[in-house]
Amino acid sequence: MSDGPPDPQGWACPLPLRDHPTVVAGHGGGGRLTADLVRHLFLPAFAPATDPTGPLRRLADAAVVPMPGAGRLALTTDAHVVRPRFFPGGSLGELAVNGTVNDLAMVGARPVLLSAGFVLEEGLELAELDVLARRMGAAAATAGVELVAGDTKVVGVGQGDGVYVTTAGVGVVADGVDLGPHRMTPGDVVVVSGPIGRHGIAVLSVREGLEFGADVCSDCAPLARPVQALLAAGVAVHALRDPTRGGLAATLNELAEASGLGVVITERDVPVPDVVRAACGFLGLDPFEVANEGCFVAVLARPDADRALEVLRADPVTTGAAVIGEVVAEHPGLVVARTGIGGTRVVDLPLGEQLPRIC
Repeated sequence: MSDGPPDPQGWACPLPLRDHPTVVAGHGGGGRLTADLVRHLFLPAFAPATDPTGPLRRLADAAVVPMPGAGRLALTTDAHVVRPRFFPGGSLGELAVNGTVNDLAMVGARPVLLSAGFVLEEGLELAELDVLARRMGAAAATAGVELVAGDTKVVGVGQGDGVYVTTAGVGVVADGVDLGPHRMTPGDVVVVSGPIGRHGIAVLSVREGLEFGADVCSDCAPLARPVQALLAAGVAVHALRDPTRGGLAATLNELAEASGLGVVITERDVPVPDVVRAACGFLGLDPFEVANEGCFVAVLARPDADRALEVLRADPVTTGAAVIGEVVAEHPGLVVARTGIGGTRVVDLPLGEQLPRIC
């Protein structure tokens, strides 16, 4: 393979990558541009077609891999570039921990270990870094994980944005736990564990100095505890995803496409806080596409829906859990919403990112 400059004409997908010879903000937004970048640039490089069933090709939140003598481990990695670094309900410190442990939770793993890397820009106040580090340590303790390794690099003034944090997480997957879109079947119900849109709007309100008539706080929180409670209660959970970048719309589309099935949701059943709805109406945003950091989407067997809601509503992080839709055999790969006026609309995968730098 040549080490020379990459030739876009040789990429696996002609569009939309060839329309963007350089990286654009939308490539990091969790929508269609991100999906195409991953599938048609990174996957061919890291997961050869000769290994079509490898863990990377499942495109899950974390990879579950067998470890001889140690059962199954889940591994994930993440990078955190939120701006501003402090926002109502959290900070870069909590985000770095919760974003990582939640990815592990979405494959049914119990998070155990974390490592962290810090890219620091010259001029960053040590007092601010101290606060972020302490918040990160407290978040790890709350999530029940141990931070066991780390690294620090410093870049010159103007070469960073104060501080970026990268993390890697390891979790343990119990025997018999197998979650993913491949488990979804027509008739399954779709549950969201709580109100959507709070994180993105909380970050935006501070970044732009906006007020929406009421306080809005990020939902940033660890999710392994309610997930493990669902599994311990014997609920037939088939798939889990946390709707971070790209929001609920991106997550439902990912599940529909990966399963080869359709998803139907009822708009009025989706819990959208009034302040989020008002802010989105004012700014022209779709609350279904706004990022979250403390809720998840669960696809589970219909007979277990009531039991699942009972378990989730008993946990302070997921008291707002609600059934929002179902999995259907019709319109495979598409998400359809029933509107409040009796019609239907397609909930499409976002193209790019409504609110950059939110996680």
